[in-house]
Amino acid sequence: MADTAVRGQADTSHASVGDLVALAVSDLTQLVKCEVDLAKLELKSDARRLGIGAVLLGMAAFVGCLVLMLLCFAFAYGLMALGIWGWAAFLIVAGACILLAVLAVAIGFTRFRKLSGLRQTRGTVSDDLALIRRDDSATATGPAKTR
Repeated sequence: MADTAVRGQADTSHASVGDLVALAVSDLTQLVKCEVDLAKLELKSDARRLGIGAVLLGMAAFVGCLVLMLLCFAFAYGLMALGIWGWAAFLIVAGACILLAVLAVAIGFTRFRKLSGLRQTRGTVSDDLALIRRDDSATATGPAKTR
């Protein structure tokens, strides 16, 4: 895009209005293509994180259910060996299982909150629109300045 703009500046003194419009349209087309490519990259990254997080949570849930079942029986029978009534021992174990489930859900939600949500694409698109509208105050700061 910079090549076209630099070439366009050198030839603008002899270019017709039609040539200048064609140059602007080609620059805008290239800008849109770059924005779409950036959005694709961000979506792939988010999809990869989402997939890995979901698979890991699923595996942990399955294995955790199997192990938790065995540990719950061992815990309940251990409490009964300490002299706690059978029904009370199993209620204590059920409370511990509920606490563990709440902890697992909290960890899962924190994993999904790290998705970026096309943050960079939204920023560059808004900067590009501001540049097109010649809004100098919006383009003075932001990612478009660093590109």
